[in-house]
Amino acid sequence: MGSHDIAIIAGDGIGPEVTHEAFRVVDAAAELFGFQLNKTAYPFGSQHFLDTGEIWPDAAFEEVKGMDALFLGAIGDPRIEVGKIEYGIIAKARFDLDLYLNVRPIKLYDERLCPLKGKTVEDIDMVVIRENTEGAYTGTFGFAHKGQALEVASQTMVWTRAGVERAVRHAFEVARTRARKHVTLIDKANALRSQDLWTRVFAEVAAEYPDVATGHDYVDAACMRLVNTPEDYDVAVTTNLFGDIVTDLGAMLQGGMGIAASANLNPGKVSLFEPIHGSFPQAAGSQTASPIAAILAGALMLDYVGEKEAAAAIEGTVIDLFRSGELKGVEVGDHATAEAGDLVLGALRRRVQG
Repeated sequence: MGSHDIAIIAGDGIGPEVTHEAFRVVDAAAELFGFQLNKTAYPFGSQHFLDTGEIWPDAAFEEVKGMDALFLGAIGDPRIEVGKIEYGIIAKARFDLDLYLNVRPIKLYDERLCPLKGKTVEDIDMVVIRENTEGAYTGTFGFAHKGQALEVASQTMVWTRAGVERAVRHAFEVARTRARKHVTLIDKANALRSQDLWTRVFAEVAAEYPDVATGHDYVDAACMRLVNTPEDYDVAVTTNLFGDIVTDLGAMLQGGMGIAASANLNPGKVSLFEPIHGSFPQAAGSQTASPIAAILAGALMLDYVGEKEAAAAIEGTVIDLFRSGELKGVEVGDHATAEAGDLVLGALRRRVQG
């Protein structure tokens, strides 16, 4: 029996509710497929900060470093200044654990979920690799004459050859595992000339993968194509800022924020898995938020720690429930949080046990 050490930060807003349902499903998968999860739950988030003044103590962070994966429910609370808890938890994990890859599967499970006319499940099946630690998010910003009429604000985008190359190389490795074997670079090197680094590194890495076809789109063209012809994309690789934008666009193509899951990876080391919908504080405690994205984030986590059969069974169960109509959708009002969890849990057991 395999054993995996998992840290859990359920966080803010709807985070605890959807995390609870996700681990009902993940725990059932562990039972059904014969592996063990050693879970450690941490209380960190906005309420914990308000109660104690601490965000993520060093001792606890060191514990998480030794684990296999970290599951994050959601972070964000309007009672606290924007960015304080986000930087103390999400950014701390991303930078201090060097989670240099954000991997976002964008896959349409049922065509009724897609807002685009005439698109099928065959048309929307891609993976976006977002470089996760550089670019506009490195924290190199500042203000001069703050609060005055002539105030100046600046933020510097920073890329390294090593940082670009490891993201691009991962995209090619992912493409090799997929049927189409195609990678598109998304940048804006025609206007942001420093992004020529991306163009050159992409060409150099592509030469090492003659079995993988390539394409190149500027980010504005990519946004148009994602809406018009999403079937053009198989694997895409892009910068931190552009990836933040195009993956949320992609989430809407697959059915909304309530279905989209994210992996933040440092391959071979502790990595973070989360639904991408945010904390939705106005719905906290109401049991109206869909847990599907959290459940799918749990599947990504299991795949990462090597439980690929269990991960595929969870995703397959969700797909079957959407296509049968048992899962109506992921909008507020489609299902109560626990009801959606019950549907996935029951169907997973039937799928595996017969």
